[in-house]
Amino acid sequence: MGLGVPAKKIMQCVICREGETRPGFAVVTLTREALTLVVKGVPADICENRGEEYVDDTVAAQLLATLEEAALAGVQVDVREYVAA
Repeated sequence: MGLGVPAKKIMQCVICREGETRPGFAVVTLTREALTLVVKGVPADICENRGEEYVDDTVAAQLLATLEEAALAGVQVDVREYVAA
């Protein structure tokens, strides 16, 4: 299974209000108390102007579920590759 750039609708960046977003991949860092979780290869829309990264609701929910699982397992630091559900 190859890593293709996800096809998404182009939107205007809500931060700079000038750049358009393009599909790509991000590195997302989440923290919860003593836990730090870094997830690489997360599909995101990325502003071509400022580099702001936006993930959709489905991806965000999956990242939060992964964070919860790691917290319950007692993990303190973890680096993972994103895997779609």
